[in-house]
Amino acid sequence: MDFIDRQNEMRRLSAALSEKSKDPQSRAAFVAIWGRRRVGKSRLLIEWSQRNDGLYTVSEQSSPSVQRRYLATAVAGRFPGFADVDYPDWRSLLERLSAEAARQHWEGPFIIDELPYLTEADPSLVSTLQHWIDRDPQRPCLVVSGSSTQMMRGAVLDASAPLYGRASQAFAVLPLSAGYLSDAFPSLNARQILSTHAVWGGMPRYWELAEQFVADLDTAVDSLVLDPSGPLHLEPDRLLREESPPAISLRPLLDVIGSGAHRLSEIAGRLGKPASSLSRPLANLQELGLVRRDIPFGSSPRSGKRSLYRIEDPFIRFWFRVVAPNRAALSQSPRSTRLAYWTRHRRELEAFAWEELCRAAVPRLHETDVALAQLGPWEPPQRYWHRNSPEFDLVARSVDGKRYLVGEAKLSARSGTQKLIEKEIAFLPDIERKKVVKAMFVPDVQEIDFTDQGIQLVNADTVLRALRA
Repeated sequence: MDFIDRQNEMRRLSAALSEKSKDPQSRAAFVAIWGRRRVGKSRLLIEWSQRNDGLYTVSEQSSPSVQRRYLATAVAGRFPGFADVDYPDWRSLLERLSAEAARQHWEGPFIIDELPYLTEADPSLVSTLQHWIDRDPQRPCLVVSGSSTQMMRGAVLDASAPLYGRASQAFAVLPLSAGYLSDAFPSLNARQILSTHAVWGGMPRYWELAEQFVADLDTAVDSLVLDPSGPLHLEPDRLLREESPPAISLRPLLDVIGSGAHRLSEIAGRLGKPASSLSRPLANLQELGLVRRDIPFGSSPRSGKRSLYRIEDPFIRFWFRVVAPNRAALSQSPRSTRLAYWTRHRRELEAFAWEELCRAAVPRLHETDVALAQLGPWEPPQRYWHRNSPEFDLVARSVDGKRYLVGEAKLSARSGTQKLIEKEIAFLPDIERKKVVKAMFVPDVQEIDFTDQGIQLVNADTVLRALRA
C-alpha cells in the first residue's frame, strides 16, 4: 500500500531536523514519538528517514549485548567498519557514533525504533541517552519511538522521566482519518468507505491487509478476522500481550464494555468488583487508545457521575461485538455461518461509526460545506443525554458563542428527521439569545443544501471531505 497522508507528522519531524541548520551553535534535536501498534510509526519513520538521508534502526527483544551488536550492524550500513568492534556498553557505542557522524559531517537523523525494547533490557540506557543528549556536541539528531505508552512515559513523558523536557518535538502518532480511506480503496464510494471504516478504523496495517480484497468487505472480514486461521482473529489479545508490561489483565474490561456496559457502575457490577478499583485500569485503556470516556454536553470534565466508557477503536469494537462472544462457534462454522454473525451486528457498528465520524467532522465542516460555511466554525461537539430528557447525537457551540448546532447522525433520514424536529432543546444554556442550527447527518443524502423545515442535511461525501481538510 502506498504511503498515505502523515503530512503534519512529517512537518513536525522535519522542523526538528532543521533546528540545527538554522543555528549551528545549538544542540542537535531530540524527538520522541509514540503510538499504538499497527498505527504506522515505523512506516512514517522509514519514509521520513529516506527523504532526509537518515539512519533508521529498529530494536529487538534480546539481551543488551545482542541488541548492541544488531544496532552496530545497522549503523555499519552508513559507517563501514562500525560493527567490527564489540561495544561493552551503550556509552561506548554512542560515543563512536558521534565521532563518525562528526567526521563525515552527518547531522542525522539517527532513528531508534521501539526504544522500550532496549530500556526494558537495560534500564540504565535512559540515563546514558540523557548524558549523550545533554553533553555531546557532536551527536546527530536523535529520534526515538515506542509502541509501549507506559514505557515511553517512564522514559520521556512523565515529569520525573530522565529525558523529560529534552525533546524539541514529542507527539503521538494517531490512526489515520477515515477521509484517507479513499486513497487505499479508490474504487469505493462514500457509503462503502463508511462500512470499511466501521471494521478497520484508521489503522494502516489493517488497511494494508484488506487492500487485496478491494470492495469485497464480507470476504475481507471473514478471511482476516472471523476465520480462526485469519491473521487478525486474535488481534486484541496480541496487542495487549505486546505491551510492556503486558496488559492482558485489562481484557475483562474490554469484554464488558464491548458487550454493552458503558456506565462505571454497570461495568463494575458485571466484573464483580468495586467501582473504585477500576479507575487505574480504565485510565490505562484510555492511554492505550482503546477506550474513551464520554461526558454529555454541558457537563464538567471533572464530574464522573454521567460518564460513559466506550471502546475507541472501530476494529476493537467490532472484534468484541462479533468475535469475542462467538469464538467457539466461529471455530466450528462454515463461512456462511461466520458471516451471519457479522451481518447481525453490521448495521449497529456502522451506525456507531457514522456518529463518531460526524462528530469528528463538525469542527471542519465550515471549510467544506457551503451551506454551513457562514455558520461556523464550531467547537468539537459532544453527545447529550440526561435522564428522561431528549438525547442528541451531537451538540456544539459556535466559536463566537452566538449559535448552537444540534444534530442527529442516522444511516437513514427517515429514522430521525421528524424526531429531530420534535425534540426539545431547552437544555441549551441561554437558549433564548442564541440561534439554533439543526442538522441531519445521513450518508446517502446527495444535496447538502437541501432543507426540510429548517433542517440542514449533511452527507457522507461532505463528512469525509471535512476529515481530510
